[in-house]
Amino acid sequence: MRGLFGLWLTLSGAFISLHLLDAAFPPPLEVRTSAVVLDAGGVPLRVFPVEDGRWRLKARAEELDPRLIEALLAVEDKRFFEHRGVDLCAVGRAALTNLRAGTTLSGASTITMQTARLLEPRPRNLPSKLIEMLRARQIERRLSKEEILGLYLTLTPYGGNLEGVETASLAYFGKAARQLSDSEIALLLALPQSPEARRPDRQTAGAKAGRAAVLAKLERAGMLSADRADEADHDPLPTRRRNFPAGAWHAAARFAEDGGRVTTTIEADKQQALRRILVSLAEAEGPDVQAAGMIVRLDTREVVASVGSTHRRRPGGWLDLTSRRRSPGSTLKPFVYGLAMQEGLVSEEMRIADLPTRFGTYEPQNFSRDFAGELTVGDALRHSLNVPAVLILDALGADRLLGSMRSAGVRPLVPVTGEREAGLAVTLGGVGVTLEELALLYTALGAEGLAAPLRYRLDEKTNDPARLMGQDAAARTLRMLRASPSVEGRIPPALATDAPQVAFKTGTSYGYRDAWAAGVGERYAAVVWAGRADGSARPGRTGRAAALPALLDVFDQLGEGSGKTHPGRAAVPSSDRVLTGAAELEITFPPDGASLPTRARSYVLAGRGRGELRWYVDGEMLSADENRQVHWRPPGPGFYSVALADDEGRRTEATVRVIGSKS
Repeated sequence: MRGLFGLWLTLSGAFISLHLLDAAFPPPLEVRTSAVVLDAGGVPLRVFPVEDGRWRLKARAEELDPRLIEALLAVEDKRFFEHRGVDLCAVGRAALTNLRAGTTLSGASTITMQTARLLEPRPRNLPSKLIEMLRARQIERRLSKEEILGLYLTLTPYGGNLEGVETASLAYFGKAARQLSDSEIALLLALPQSPEARRPDRQTAGAKAGRAAVLAKLERAGMLSADRADEADHDPLPTRRRNFPAGAWHAAARFAEDGGRVTTTIEADKQQALRRILVSLAEAEGPDVQAAGMIVRLDTREVVASVGSTHRRRPGGWLDLTSRRRSPGSTLKPFVYGLAMQEGLVSEEMRIADLPTRFGTYEPQNFSRDFAGELTVGDALRHSLNVPAVLILDALGADRLLGSMRSAGVRPLVPVTGEREAGLAVTLGGVGVTLEELALLYTALGAEGLAAPLRYRLDEKTNDPARLMGQDAAARTLRMLRASPSVEGRIPPALATDAPQVAFKTGTSYGYRDAWAAGVGERYAAVVWAGRADGSARPGRTGRAAALPALLDVFDQLGEGSGKTHPGRAAVPSSDRVLTGAAELEITFPPDGASLPTRARSYVLAGRGRGELRWYVDGEMLSADENRQVHWRPPGPGFYSVALADDEGRRTEATVRVIGSKS
């Protein structure tokens, strides 16, 4: 009894020790695999290498061609689903065979043992074989048979820096290993047995011989008929390695650190079209110019195309310029107008003055350095006039605009200053936003004023939207933008047969650093940017000249543009509706008591009343020009009486002082 008890203690101690050792020294099953970013249709957009520049795509047994798995087991491990990591029958048979031959002819390695060797490479000798057996038992305790097959087919070497059957299939056949021919299966099984000697891109004879040997084994195993094996043996071999997909370079990089596979919302055809348009834009603009852009589906907020830069060999080409903060120029003006209409401060048909106006020390100028006088709010937005936009923002409040942007998910970078003028400059681009944020805002404008985060992944949940502006205000803003002046050589949307109308706005940042165009169609919003990555100036290159034609090309590709001018059909500007002035008689510029500096250019007088308006300065009547604007150039410093009369005989006056020396 004592002997039996002692034996029991010894065996129990050994059993416990083995379990403790197993827990203390587990096999290294964590394997880093290449991230694969897929488009919305499941096609790889970009594949990322792992350490040392190796390509290692994760293989999942259930997603591979079932015939590949069947052939693998027939060639490498017939009793894979029966043993627990070590095939004792195969070990005994191999030992007997090697003993008779006096050399090693058979190794009896199971797929699980080979997996252990791939996880921890060791010299090929007897001690290593014993360690592989122990590791194989450990692996079998932790993983299912399907998981072991997947791990093995992820690590198998295929020559050079290729690892895994999915990697080899993509590199040599240009497709995933889901549906393979007989010859492709045979080559994928032959390569790991001697990866460098059988590489089809370098060792054609070795690859052909290895494939033939596997085909012969499959024929003997009854998996292939003689005719099919012969036909597969005569199939051409791949002669080169294909490049791994590298589309949507910057958008895909957002998910590289996730590993595994990520299915994005990117649609390959739209991605390619956007990139093609932006490459043409950048090349036309100059050798050091980059372009970026984005297309978003309005109803789902899915980013269907995103290009962070066009040329990686140009300065800034490795940067994702959709996420860099830059001055948006005038592209924020529609949101100023929309919020002001929502608050009842303005309407599209209300008249507003575009005249020299000073806000404290801030005196905004129009891009043309001229002023249009009195015009409608709608025309002021369509022609992107600066003074009316600042007037409206002054009434609305810069904090109201910035607060709405923040509630929509935009984080504008506002210059640190306590001056009121800095806030008013927001509408002219005095704030930093990203292209992605601008796309979010224009998507909200096209989605009835509701803002929600943009989606890049199909499995992302849609967050509850935030209200950027009211539905009616958004609709009226879009209506104004759809009537913006057309680009030369294109049919205005109102004249194009069955052409969807695109509501667009351009922007040019201070010093011609950034050229922008943003638009909303029936189903999509899009933003285009062009400039130098370092923010240096490009004199004369405006958003309208540089970015807008590309934006309209994008909408043409989406089926939402008006198209280019057809032969024999002229592109004529649409007429803008201008309403008569208000019944109140008033001089809006110059206001009574104003002090005006003497300057070389004339001032445009503005006012409102009934019927035809007549202007007098010190009793002398002034004539209107062909645009019905009245210009007055003070002859020198002093006090002047400016009078306005209308058709009802009413009259009002303003006394102004002109200061400074005549220039």
